[in-house]
Amino acid sequence: MKSKKLYILIFALCFAAVFGAGVIVSQLYIPVSSNAHSVQEKVQIPMGTGTIKVAKLLKEKGLIRSEKFFVLAARVPFVYGRVKPYAIKSGIYNIDSSMSQASILELLDSGKQEYLKVVIPEGLTLGKIALILEEEGVCPAPDFRESATNYELLEKYQIPADSFEGYLFPDTYFFNPSMQAKAVVSMMADNFFDRIKTIPGLSEKSPRELYDILIMASIVEREYRVESEAPLIASVFYNRLRDNVGFYSCATIEYIITEILGRPHPDVITYEDLQINSPYNTYKWAGLTPSPISNPGLVALNAAANPPDTDYYYFTLTNAEKGTHAFTKSFGSHIRAGMQLKTKKAASE
Repeated sequence: MKSKKLYILIFALCFAAVFGAGVIVSQLYIPVSSNAHSVQEKVQIPMGTGTIKVAKLLKEKGLIRSEKFFVLAARVPFVYGRVKPYAIKSGIYNIDSSMSQASILELLDSGKQEYLKVVIPEGLTLGKIALILEEEGVCPAPDFRESATNYELLEKYQIPADSFEGYLFPDTYFFNPSMQAKAVVSMMADNFFDRIKTIPGLSEKSPRELYDILIMASIVEREYRVESEAPLIASVFYNRLRDNVGFYSCATIEYIITEILGRPHPDVITYEDLQINSPYNTYKWAGLTPSPISNPGLVALNAAANPPDTDYYYFTLTNAEKGTHAFTKSFGSHIRAGMQLKTKKAASE
């Protein structure tokens, strides 16, 4: 009788062990769904998120079977033959419901996340770049603007100004999600100083000399549309700078309206706009603007650093569709070029 009870007890214990092992295996190793019926979710794990919150997030998205088993496996990894506990890293991950819990933990521990691809076009201002970074989930716009005016960071890069305006190189970037804003500013500034090494003589300039060229490049960037004309536009501005003549750049007026006054981008620059009292108004004041009005690319930077020697003082848009200009020496020729454009418009209408 006793032996019969012992056999029953042993059987029960074995059954419980097998059943328990089956539950553990199903929770830890069997995916939520098969490949044929799987779904992929983009999961963002903010910096500092604990394992329990991560488990809850994955469960809500239908990617794991049990929050408790996920937390247990993360903290007691010997169930997967692993000695070191899993260290879940922040970021954005593509996780498929056909992945086992072990595979998910390995992915989150590896940090092989999906990077955020962000394109920063030439000619944008610091403020507009901040908005793009926020929209793409890189960092909050206010944090970026604050970091881009950080005194210690400006000192580190020997920038003789109160912001990184102009030094945020336009390019395609691969950012980590939820990056620190200072790290984003540093990445873009590092790229700037690395890329200008390709421009003859530019990286050897003193911080102040480089800054003046950068201001010029920022204006050229906003004025040219055809790459071959950028150096000629730069030569016009340098000739005017040498003779203490105003640049008469509409781009500087647009900068005042949108960045300083915070108004929408104007469809047309009016006479009243040209009378705005601002040191950035190149219709009222000669010389360079106090700071860059955009973040220029290599074309404008090269044009500003190595302008051709010309006697042009004016440029007039002659083909609005192509963005080409006529470059002239005298005011009379400049007026005639403008009249020719009006005649072409009238004829086409």
